Amino acid sequence: MKQQPISQLLGSLLEDLEPLMDFLTASTWAQRQGDPTIADLVVGNPHDDPLPALTDAIERHATPTGPAHFAYNLGDESARRAAADSLQRTQGLTVAWEDVFLTPGTFGAISVALRTVVDPGDEVIYIRPPWFFYGPMIRAAGGDPVPVMASQPDFDLDLDAIAGAISPRTRAILINSPNNPSGRIYPEATLRALGALLEDASARSGRRIYLLSDESYARILYDGNAAISPARFYDATLLLYTYGKTLLAPGERLGYIAVPGVMPDREQLEPALLLSQIVGGWQIPNTVMQYALPELEQHVIDLKRLQRRRDLVVDELRGAGYELLKPEGTFYILARSPIDDEKTFVEQLAARDVFVLPGYTFELPGWFRISLTGSDAMIERALPAFREIANAR
Repeated sequence: MKQQPISQLLGSLLEDLEPLMDFLTASTWAQRQGDPTIADLVVGNPHDDPLPALTDAIERHATPTGPAHFAYNLGDESARRAAADSLQRTQGLTVAWEDVFLTPGTFGAISVALRTVVDPGDEVIYIRPPWFFYGPMIRAAGGDPVPVMASQPDFDLDLDAIAGAISPRTRAILINSPNNPSGRIYPEATLRALGALLEDASARSGRRIYLLSDESYARILYDGNAAISPARFYDATLLLYTYGKTLLAPGERLGYIAVPGVMPDREQLEPALLLSQIVGGWQIPNTVMQYALPELEQHVIDLKRLQRRRDLVVDELRGAGYELLKPEGTFYILARSPIDDEKTFVEQLAARDVFVLPGYTFELPGWFRISLTGSDAMIERALPAFREIANAR
C-alpha cells in the first residue's frame, strides 16, 4: 500500500493525480531521464542550449546595484510596464502597469487567480483534455472542477456543452489557447460567442463568472497564426501568461496575471490578487527574473526550427497511418494511438528508446502527446519506431 499524505486534502488530490505521478516518478521514462541514447519527447523541457539572451540577462541582473537589490519586491515597475506594453501591442488590450501582477509562471498565476475568485463549493469549468493539473488545482482552491469535453475532431470549444455545464454554482471557466495538448487556437468567432454566453449566464445567475485565460503558448505559433485573447471579448477575464514557454525555460518561473482596464469590480479584485499572492506562499518571481523581464520580453525561441520539426513529424506519422492534429501552436502534437490501449503503445515505444506522454495522464485515453522540444536528433531517431509499430498492426 502506498503511503498517504497526512493531509486528507492532499491524499484526495493524490488519488486524482496518481496515474500522472506514477508516470512522472516511477515509469521507465522516469528512470531513464537524462540518458543521451533515448528520444525524450515527453514534456516541454529543453534539449538544446538555452537562448543566449536569457543567460545574458540573468547574469547581468544577478549583479547587485545596491543594498536593496535582493530585497522583497512585490512587482518591479519596469517589468510590469514591459508586460502591459506588450499586451497593448500584441492584443490591443488596455492594461495599466499597475494592473499587472508578476507571478512564478502560469502555474503560480492559476493558483493565485483561483484562490482569489473561488469559494468552497464553487464550480470551475475546464476543457478536456486539459493540462493535467487544472482539476487538482481547482480542488486545492476549494472549488469543484467541472470538465467539458472539447469538440472533435477539431478540439475546438464546445459552446453548447459549456452552456449545459453552467450552473448557479459556476464561478469561473478556465481555458487555454493555444491549447495544450491539442495545439488548437480557438477562433475569434468562438471566443466572441463564449464571451456572449458568459455575459448572459452571469446576468441570469446574478453572480459574475470569471474567465481565466491561460495564454502560456500565445507566442508559440506556426504558419503565421495569431492567438487572440478572449479578454478582447469578455470584460471579466484574467489573462495568465508565462515566459517559460516563450523562452523554453520552464524552470525559470516568470509570468503574470493581467487585469484589463474594463474588468468589473477591478478595485476589489486587485487587492485580493495581491493578498492571494502573499498568503499563497509569496507567489511572486525572484527579483533577478523581475529585473530581467523587460529584456526577456523581446525574445522568443526559434519558431522556424520548431515548425520544421512539427512538419516533419506530422508528415511522417500521417504517412504511417496515424490520426493526429496538426498543431497551430504550442510545443505538442496530439495523436491517436494505433493500439486501443495507449499504455501498451507507449511501452512498445519505450522498448525502442522512444518516450511520449500517454493520454491517460491528461484525461484522454487512447491518445498520446509528442513534445517537439526534443532535439532534432531525438526526432530523427524516434520516427522509425513510430513507423515500425504502425506497420506491425
